Amino acid sequence: MRRLITCGHVIAYRDGAHRLLRNGSVVIENDRVTHVTGGPVDGAFDQRLDLPDALLAPGLIDMHAHITSAPFDRSYVEDVGKPGFCFSGLPELLPAMGAALDAEAIRAATDFSVAELTRNGTTTVFDIGGPGDYTAQAIERAGLRAWIGEGYGAARWRTRDGKRMSYDWKPDGGLPGLDAAADFARRIDGRANGRLTGLMSPMQVAMVTPELLARTRAMAEELDIPVTLHTSEAVFEVNEMIAREGLSPIEWLARQDLLTDRTILGHTIFTSGHSWINYPGRDLEIIAQSGASVAHCAWVFARRGVVMESFARYREAGVNMCLGSDTAPQSMLVAMRMASILCKVADRDSRRASAREVFDAATLAPARVLGRDDLGRIAPGAKADLVIWDGLGLSMTPLRDPLRNLVFSAQSDDIAHVMVDGDWLMTDRRLTRLDERQAARGLQDAAERVWRNMGPGDWAGRGIDALSPPELEAY
Repeated sequence: MRRLITCGHVIAYRDGAHRLLRNGSVVIENDRVTHVTGGPVDGAFDQRLDLPDALLAPGLIDMHAHITSAPFDRSYVEDVGKPGFCFSGLPELLPAMGAALDAEAIRAATDFSVAELTRNGTTTVFDIGGPGDYTAQAIERAGLRAWIGEGYGAARWRTRDGKRMSYDWKPDGGLPGLDAAADFARRIDGRANGRLTGLMSPMQVAMVTPELLARTRAMAEELDIPVTLHTSEAVFEVNEMIAREGLSPIEWLARQDLLTDRTILGHTIFTSGHSWINYPGRDLEIIAQSGASVAHCAWVFARRGVVMESFARYREAGVNMCLGSDTAPQSMLVAMRMASILCKVADRDSRRASAREVFDAATLAPARVLGRDDLGRIAPGAKADLVIWDGLGLSMTPLRDPLRNLVFSAQSDDIAHVMVDGDWLMTDRRLTRLDERQAARGLQDAAERVWRNMGPGDWAGRGIDALSPPELEAY
């Protein structure tokens, strides 16, 4: 297949950066971009799209997602939280929900997630947790590109009384989970024209051992895949690591020699100097010097009253900053917008972080850590992972600076077409491979069953309405 797409605005890549090409033409042959120009293109094409009012942009890369569970956060995790846990939902809300999920509900969430991601212009997702085999099937069926990891750890945390956290350490040290994750990575390697790749994910820094991390790094190097783990995501976690090791989570990971240019640190909000913790140090310098990246998920913390201090300061320290969704909505539009605006609030400076900086964090920065200079850009040789935005959409008009419109105003309804690997996943605002209404119906049915089953996973046996009281009283 040879295609020609001509748009009034193209975010094209040249000389190391995104640039705005007016009235640009992009030639695609099979799964790759072969030609980008501002002038007409001669020749025969199997398909031609002439869209003078549209914006052609590279697909967005979500570097921290939990697609098997994130949709169930809707109407459950907002407006609730305990001051004693610094409003984190990890001690009570997540265990209660996790225990109520069954295999069918997990599949329903996964089917819904791949539709939601496509609808929001995400073409590559970095999924963490599992179960991996069904996730891989759903992503392959949807046509998306993904790095997928089955999570594992040496312990689990929980609260037994709603006041403090405890850690239950596994006798096997989490090593069987590591082996299973490595076997899964081998099984999916190269599937779907190379769109599926594995990753290693020891889930959380406070729930791993030096041995588990050492074996994780060795396995990742053997398989040539990245490593990701959650760190510095909760005040109680930071305090636990300081009490246990005398080090911040980042300092401890550096001592374990885990931080490399193939490591993605999930969240990493509560670094040394953050106003919510009283711990000085050099966390940002350590991350930058190691070459590790941070996957910042602004919305999941903003709804708890927490902001990164700040996205711009991390960048200035030399940290490769990426963005992720983590929760509902699974939208990189929300991720970019929240990251930019909350940085402005934290720094009291309207100039930072700019639309360009957060867009880079959703395109070029992830490609850098993944070692893929053919992703996150529109350039000759790049993969044909593209999103076409309607420049006359209600949230995009008037269109003067397309990137600012995209970051600060655009909605998913403004997306007209989505392509991954040269295949259309959405045309004229309709998904080509998925039935999104069926996926939504399946999720609703599953959620209602999950809500009824809430209780066993909560330390006090509470149902969903006790854990997360509805906003409105019954009529």
